[in-house]
Amino acid sequence: GILECKKLKKMDITGASDPYVKIKLLDSKGKRIGKKKKTTVKNANLNPYYNESFVFVVEENTLSKVNLEVTVLDYDMLGGSDPIGKVVLGKNRKKLEKKHWVEMIENPRRPIIHWHVLKDPEPGDDDEDDDKKKKEGKKDSQKESKKKNKSETIKDAKK
Repeated sequence: GILECKKLKKMDITGASDPYVKIKLLDSKGKRIGKKKKTTVKNANLNPYYNESFVFVVEENTLSKVNLEVTVLDYDMLGGSDPIGKVVLGKNRKKLEKKHWVEMIENPRRPIIHWHVLKDPEPGDDDEDDDKKKKEGKKDSQKESKKKNKSETIKDAKK
Protein backbone atom coordinates (compact mmCIF):
# COMPACT_ATOMS: atom_id res chain seq x y z
CA GLY A 1 0.00 0.00 0.00
CA ILE A 2 0.92 3.64 -0.24
CA LEU A 3 0.77 5.57 2.99
CA GLU A 4 2.00 9.13 2.41
CA CYS A 5 4.52 11.45 0.75
CA LYS A 6 6.43 14.38 2.24
CA LYS A 7 8.20 17.42 0.75
CA LEU A 8 7.26 16.70 -2.85
CA LYS A 9 8.61 18.91 -5.62
CA LYS A 10 6.48 21.88 -6.68
CA MET A 11 5.41 21.05 -10.22
CA ASP A 12 2.65 23.59 -10.96
CA ILE A 13 2.79 27.34 -11.53
CA THR A 14 0.75 27.73 -8.35
CA GLY A 15 3.69 26.41 -6.29
CA ALA A 16 1.97 23.10 -5.54
CA SER A 17 1.48 19.71 -7.16
CA ASP A 18 -1.48 17.40 -7.69
CA PRO A 19 0.26 14.13 -6.81
CA TYR A 20 -0.82 10.55 -7.23
CA VAL A 21 1.18 7.32 -7.09
CA LYS A 22 1.38 4.70 -9.84
CA ILE A 23 2.51 1.18 -8.90
CA LYS A 24 3.66 -1.42 -11.43
CA LEU A 25 4.91 -4.96 -10.98
CA LEU A 26 7.80 -5.64 -13.38
CA ASP A 27 9.44 -8.88 -14.48
CA SER A 28 13.22 -9.40 -14.56
CA LYS A 29 13.40 -7.65 -17.96
CA GLY A 30 11.46 -4.59 -16.76
CA LYS A 31 8.25 -5.57 -18.55
CA ARG A 32 4.98 -4.88 -16.72
CA ILE A 33 3.12 -7.87 -15.26
CA GLY A 34 -0.63 -7.40 -15.03
CA LYS A 35 -2.36 -4.06 -14.56
CA LYS A 36 -0.77 -0.98 -13.08
CA LYS A 37 -2.46 0.47 -9.98
CA LYS A 38 -2.97 4.12 -9.05
CA THR A 39 -3.85 6.06 -5.93
CA THR A 40 -6.33 8.93 -5.91
CA VAL A 41 -5.06 12.40 -6.89
CA LYS A 42 -4.46 14.78 -3.96
CA ASN A 43 -4.97 18.28 -5.37
CA ALA A 44 -2.56 21.10 -4.42
CA ASN A 45 -0.71 19.02 -1.83
CA LEU A 46 3.05 18.58 -1.35
CA ASN A 47 2.54 16.28 1.68
CA PRO A 48 -0.30 13.97 0.60
CA TYR A 49 -1.72 11.25 2.85
CA TYR A 50 -3.12 8.24 0.95
CA ASN A 51 -3.34 5.14 3.17
CA GLU A 52 -4.42 3.12 0.11
CA SER A 53 -3.83 -0.62 -0.34
CA PHE A 54 -3.12 -2.55 -3.53
CA VAL A 55 -2.88 -6.27 -4.26
CA PHE A 56 -0.63 -7.92 -6.84
CA VAL A 57 -0.91 -11.68 -7.24
CA VAL A 58 2.59 -13.14 -7.60
CA GLU A 59 3.59 -16.80 -7.63
CA GLU A 60 5.95 -17.65 -4.79
CA ASN A 61 8.68 -18.93 -7.10
CA THR A 62 8.82 -15.58 -8.97
CA LEU A 63 8.98 -13.31 -5.89
CA SER A 64 12.76 -13.05 -6.11
CA LYS A 65 12.64 -12.10 -9.80
CA VAL A 66 10.08 -9.30 -9.85
CA ASN A 67 10.33 -5.61 -8.93
CA LEU A 68 7.73 -3.15 -7.72
CA GLU A 69 8.05 0.26 -9.38
CA VAL A 70 6.49 3.11 -7.40
CA THR A 71 6.27 6.41 -9.32
CA VAL A 72 4.89 9.68 -7.93
CA LEU A 73 3.34 11.86 -10.63
CA ASP A 74 1.82 15.34 -10.83
CA TYR A 75 -1.62 15.06 -12.40
CA ASP A 76 -2.27 17.36 -15.34
CA MET A 77 -5.72 17.61 -16.90
CA LEU A 78 -4.24 18.41 -20.31
CA GLY A 79 -1.49 16.22 -21.71
CA GLY A 80 0.33 13.55 -19.74
CA SER A 81 1.07 13.70 -16.04
CA ASP A 82 4.58 14.80 -15.07
CA PRO A 83 6.75 12.41 -13.04
CA ILE A 84 8.04 13.77 -9.71
CA GLY A 85 10.20 10.77 -8.78
CA LYS A 86 10.25 7.03 -8.27
CA VAL A 87 11.62 4.12 -6.30
CA VAL A 88 11.93 0.45 -7.28
CA LEU A 89 11.68 -2.33 -4.70
CA GLY A 90 12.86 -5.89 -5.25
CA LYS A 91 15.18 -8.71 -4.21
CA ASN A 92 17.77 -7.65 -6.79
CA ARG A 93 17.84 -4.02 -5.59
CA LYS A 94 20.29 -2.52 -3.08
CA LYS A 95 20.06 -1.15 0.46
CA LEU A 96 16.59 -0.09 1.67
CA GLU A 97 14.90 -0.99 -1.63
CA LYS A 98 15.99 -4.61 -1.08
CA LYS A 99 15.50 -4.59 2.71
CA HIS A 100 11.88 -3.43 2.40
CA TRP A 101 11.13 -6.11 -0.21
CA VAL A 102 12.68 -8.91 1.89
CA GLU A 103 10.78 -7.79 5.02
CA MET A 104 7.50 -7.82 3.05
CA ILE A 105 8.14 -11.34 1.76
CA GLU A 106 9.09 -12.62 5.22
CA ASN A 107 5.97 -11.06 6.82
CA PRO A 108 3.01 -11.77 4.53
CA ARG A 109 -0.23 -9.86 5.25
CA ARG A 110 1.59 -7.55 7.67
CA PRO A 111 2.19 -3.88 6.79
CA ILE A 112 5.91 -3.10 6.57
CA ILE A 113 6.48 0.65 6.61
CA HIS A 114 9.60 2.44 5.34
CA TRP A 115 10.34 5.93 4.04
CA HIS A 116 12.00 5.97 0.61
CA VAL A 117 13.81 8.87 -1.04
CA LEU A 118 12.50 9.33 -4.57
CA LYS A 119 15.02 9.15 -7.39
CA ASP A 120 14.80 11.53 -10.32
CA PRO A 121 12.43 10.25 -13.01
CA GLU A 122 13.84 8.92 -16.27
CA PRO A 123 12.71 10.20 -19.68
CA GLY A 124 9.55 8.28 -20.54
CA ASP A 125 8.37 7.92 -16.91
CA ASP A 126 5.36 10.16 -17.49
CA ASP A 127 1.96 8.52 -17.39
CA GLU A 128 1.51 7.66 -21.05
CA ASP A 129 0.37 4.31 -22.38
CA ASP A 130 2.96 1.57 -21.71
CA ASP A 131 2.52 0.15 -25.22
CA LYS A 132 3.48 3.50 -26.71
CA LYS A 133 6.64 3.46 -24.59
CA LYS A 134 7.45 -0.03 -25.85
CA LYS A 135 7.11 1.08 -29.48
CA GLU A 136 9.47 3.98 -28.89
CA GLY A 137 11.98 1.52 -27.43
CA LYS A 138 12.47 3.40 -24.18
CA LYS A 139 13.92 1.44 -21.29
CA ASP A 140 13.90 2.34 -17.62
CA SER A 141 17.26 2.56 -15.92
CA GLN A 142 17.98 3.56 -12.36
CA LYS A 143 19.88 6.55 -11.03
CA GLU A 144 21.36 6.24 -7.59
CA SER A 145 20.85 9.32 -5.45
CA LYS A 146 22.00 9.94 -1.93
CA LYS A 147 20.44 13.37 -1.44
CA LYS A 148 18.28 12.77 1.62
CA ASN A 149 18.08 16.27 3.11
CA LYS A 150 16.12 18.09 0.41
CA SER A 151 14.72 15.15 -1.55
CA GLU A 152 11.11 14.16 -1.76
CA THR A 153 10.21 11.14 0.28
CA ILE A 154 7.44 8.60 0.18
CA LYS A 155 6.32 6.32 2.96
CA ASP A 156 5.50 2.95 1.53
CA ALA A 157 3.60 0.31 3.51
CA LYS A 158 3.31 -3.07 1.80
CA LYS A 159 0.88 -5.78 2.85
